[in-house]
Formats: sequence, C-alpha cells, structure tokens
Amino acid sequence: MGERVPRRRLEARALRVLAALALLGACLPLIAADAVAPGDVASPDGRLRVEMSLDAEGRPTWRLLRQGREVVAPSPLGMVGEGVDLSRALAFAGADAVEPVADDYELLSGKRRHNAYRANRRVFRWRDAQGNELVVAWQVSNDGAAFRYELEREVPGLRTWTRDAATFRLPSTAHAWLQPLAEPKTGWGRTNPSYEEDYLQDVPVGTPSPMGHGWVFPALFRSGEDWILLSEGSLRRGDAGSRLDDGARPGEYVLAFPDEREALPGKPALPWIESFPWRSPWRIVAVGDLATVADSTLGTDLADPPAVAAPSVPGKASWSWPLLGDDHTVFEVQRQFVDYAARMGWRYTLVDGLWDTQIGEDKLAELVEYARGKGVSILVWYNSAGDWNEAPQTPRSRLLDHASRMREFDRLKAMGVAGLKVDFFGGDGASMIAYYLDLLADAAPYGFQMNFHGSTLPRGWQRTWPHLQTMEAVRGLEFATFEQANADRMAVHAATLPFTRNVFDPMDFTPVAMAKLNDRVQRRTSPAFELAQSVLFVSGIQHYAETPEGMAQVPDYVRGVLAGLPEVWDDSRFLDGYPGKYAVFMREGGGRRYVAGINAGPGPRTITLDAQALGGGTLRGALVTDGGDAPGFALRQLELAPDAPLDLELPEAGGFVLQLD
Repeated sequence: MGERVPRRRLEARALRVLAALALLGACLPLIAADAVAPGDVASPDGRLRVEMSLDAEGRPTWRLLRQGREVVAPSPLGMVGEGVDLSRALAFAGADAVEPVADDYELLSGKRRHNAYRANRRVFRWRDAQGNELVVAWQVSNDGAAFRYELEREVPGLRTWTRDAATFRLPSTAHAWLQPLAEPKTGWGRTNPSYEEDYLQDVPVGTPSPMGHGWVFPALFRSGEDWILLSEGSLRRGDAGSRLDDGARPGEYVLAFPDEREALPGKPALPWIESFPWRSPWRIVAVGDLATVADSTLGTDLADPPAVAAPSVPGKASWSWPLLGDDHTVFEVQRQFVDYAARMGWRYTLVDGLWDTQIGEDKLAELVEYARGKGVSILVWYNSAGDWNEAPQTPRSRLLDHASRMREFDRLKAMGVAGLKVDFFGGDGASMIAYYLDLLADAAPYGFQMNFHGSTLPRGWQRTWPHLQTMEAVRGLEFATFEQANADRMAVHAATLPFTRNVFDPMDFTPVAMAKLNDRVQRRTSPAFELAQSVLFVSGIQHYAETPEGMAQVPDYVRGVLAGLPEVWDDSRFLDGYPGKYAVFMREGGGRRYVAGINAGPGPRTITLDAQALGGGTLRGALVTDGGDAPGFALRQLELAPDAPLDLELPEAGGFVLQLD
C-alpha cells in the first residue's frame, strides 16, 4: 500500500483541480474559436468574399477580399448596451447555410427604374457567458457586401444601444473622398449638422477630420484598382444615423453614434430597441472598380420594401428662392413661376418659406387653383423646428406632433397642395430619425410628395416610403450664391457628387443656373456645365434654380432639352470619370438616351464618345456644348459610327449634354 494521504489534504487537492478545470472551461470557447474559423460567404460571381473569425479576445471579426486581394483587413463587430457587451468574450455558436437572395423591385425616384438584387446570405451566431446571442447577418452581392445585427429574443441590458463596435480597416495606402461632419448646433440659425460641407479630395486615409466630429456617409476610398464606398441604410424607428470616426491608425474608421445635441428636446439621441425580434440598420460596403461602385444600387437593394401604398409622383419643379430669395415668395412672383413651369412642361412649382405671411392661406388656395388650370401642382415649404434651431423662416412648429400634423395636412389637402418641403432638421439622433419617419407615415394617406432639406441622408428611405422624392443632405447650388469662395469650389464639388452622395440616394442639389447667380458672386462653371447637371444629378423631384428671365436668355434647343427630360430614369450607366475631376454618365428614360459630362479641371480634358459604349450601331443625336450662342452654348447634330469614336474637348469647368434620337 502507498502512503496514506490525510483527508483534509485530499479535499484541498480536489478543490485545486476543480478550480483549474473551471478556469480551463472558461477559456475553452476562446481557444476553440481561435483555432476554428467560423466561415465565409461569397458573392454570386465568386469575386467578393467575406470571412468571419473570432480573435483572441473573443471579438467577432470580418475580412473582405476582392479577387483574392484584401480590401478590408480583419475588423471587429459587435454591440454594446447599457448592461451588456456583445462585442468581446464571445464564443462562436455556429453559422447557417448560405442562402441565395433574389429581390426585384421598381423605384421611380432613383437612377434605375427596374432593379434586380442578387446576393448570398449567411448568418453567424455568437454567445456570451450568460447565453445572450448576437447574430451577424451578411449579404454579399457582385457589387458589395452588407451586414447587420439581428437579435431573435430579448437581451437584458440592451434596450438602449450605447456603442457599435463595427470597424472598417482599410489599407493604410488608400486615399479617400470624405465629407466632415459639422459640430451640432452651430452655423446659421444653429442648423448644423446638415451634410452640407465640402468633400476632402483624394486625401490619404488617416487624414484627421478638420472639424473634429468625424465623417458622414457615404465615404469613398480607393486602394489601387479597388474602390470602396461605405454607407448605411434601412433605418427604422429607434435607430440613429451613424457616422465614421477616425480610428487608432491610418485606414481605420470606427462606427460612431450621434452627439446628444442631435435629438429632439428632452428625447434620446442614442438608438433604442422597441421590441424583439430586432435588427440593426445595414452597414454597406460597395466594392469594385469605379464603374461598379458608381452604378451600384445597394442602398435601395437592402432597403425595406414599401411600408405604405403611397403614390410616387416624380417630376420637375420651378422654384424662385435660390436666385431670388425670401422677398420673392409673394403671390405675383409665384404665379409667374407657375406659368414658367407650365411653359416648360414641368409638373411642380415649389413655394418656399414665408408663404404663410407673405402670401397667406387664402391666396395660396387661389394660387393652387390657378396652377391646377395650368397643369401644375403646388409644393409648400415648412420649418421643421420646435426650439432646436433658430432659423426664422415660417411656417414653423406646426408639424411637431401627430395632432398638429393632421390639422395642417387637412388644410393643405383641402387646398389641393401636392406636397411638402420640410427644412432645418437637427441631426441624426434616434428621436430625430423617428421624427422623419413620423412625418412620412402621417403624410402618406394624404398622398403628399415629400422633400426634406437641411437634413440627414435618405439611406434608402425612398424605397420604403415611395412618396419621399428627394432629400438635400448636400452642399447644393445655393451655397454658390452666398459667397465667391463657394462658387470657386463648385466645379470640383459637383464632379465629386456622382461618386459619393448621389450614388444610392436622390439628391436635391437644385441644379442649373445658366445665366447668372447674382450681383455679388460670379459663377465659375460654364452654362453647359450647369445644363449637364440636370442629367448627372438624380432626384425624384428635380428643382431647377434657373428663373424665367434666365431661361428666356438661353437658346431654344437648351430649353428643349430641359423640357424634354424624363421624370423617371429607366436606367443609368457610368461611362468615364474620376471623383472631383470629371464625370460622364449615360441615362435612359422616356424612350431616349442622354449622355452628360462635366470637367472640373484642372485644364481642358478630352472625352471620347464611342458608339459601342453607348449602345452600339450608328447613333444620331443633338450635342449641346459650350460655344458662341448666348449665353454660351453651341449645338451640333451628331452621327456616331461604330468604328469612328468622337473626341470631344471640354474646357475647364465646362460640360456637355448629348441627346440621342
């Protein structure tokens, strides 16, 4: 027999063994997860692949490859709430089988009427030590990838979502086109942020935000032959609009939530979860060559289907404010703009701020009736605000709650008003996002067409709410009228927007001022550059800045182009360009094809028009360029043979429109 061990020593040894086993058990999920890759999901054509894994800290990470090249390095994901952390110390709990996704839908307010989305979907699951589950759903299409979090049952401590751990680690050698976020409650009338800043052009990643508050979506990057556009979409009640903050190293960007000042007074800025099951907004990564990214429709492909049966009625609109200002929102001037819209064959006239005091409801009703006789519908402006901005324009404070909205909408419907432009919102806080959605929900039964200004990004809402025709969220033409420095930058800015802000969402830039801006500011872009924006910039309702007097100065063939542009684009295609330098796109609608291009410079640029790239065969059409006809146009009847491409030289800040028969 061996030596007898005292019972007390045996008990102590047993306790040490049990403790060691317990410690080993706690580490097993991390060890197992570190040793086993959770899996991947590829695009239908196999060129894009997302790889999911778990790092040594138990953090879910993702990696994106294009044709084998790493586009996004391993980057963390996860959610953090007030009482729970689903971003680390997690164990892999399995992945569902890959499922194909097919979605065909019609959209009247975008760059393509009929859209076909095809992707592969895979769901990955993770658990913490308490058994709380985080689900990460990926959908990968040929033009990009998107993920969102999904919670199938309630997670204690996660009613308020305090941080998203999502990170985007791009190559440190990449360059970027980024719009900084303005500090909340600053600027004119304390109306910031409104997505109305200039983009930084082709800067190295890691360049700090000049305003110190991060960057807005969408954000464009180039890494060698790969282009990446980051955005988000499908925000519901309780969601907040997010943005990018600079990370710890060049190329790293982290998802950030709004400042507490970006909320309705006394209401939350941070996102909340109203009920379970629940899902987050999609985080979108469009990837490919520049044509793939510029032509992508991921922002609406991933949006929720229509929430209401509201009619979508796109169109063109005359509008007095950008070149004439507040003082001209009076009855006689607005009647002239109704006549102007009727002559041009445009559907709408927008009556801007102060109509309630400078026209009045009775005379507005008279104007609506007059316009109806001309085949024109009236849109009216509202200040969104309670006390979160100090913009003085009225009417204001009439849309703040459901009861007041119903009273206002009843009056407008009785007059025959067709829609509203609501201005001066206060940021991306969750309660502010809910306010947008409440406005859309309440306007839908009235059939009002909606336009938000001084606003956030649409993020695909135009599909979910078909009566949402456009949103501003851009440094539009109005800024060029304010001071010369803005006008000096406008060509570069305009040549950036088809690759950034306007890729997924309608953009109320309010283009086209061909004659002059005002007596203070000299326009730097050519008349043909201005005309080209009517094709390049996509908006469900396109509000033109040009006045009746200015339009009377241009040749008949220019008026003919603007009168004949379709209200709905059937298809769109990138042809050539580089962000901030030049842009050439073809759009189709109303049985015609239009090719438009602008050159921001520096210096002249030669654009090649090739019949094969424009559809094949021998093509005939009218080419409008810069030239000698007042106020600076030229017309040329053009025939393009398949074997004879045309080299077209554009001056700096010049442009063209080709209308094909």
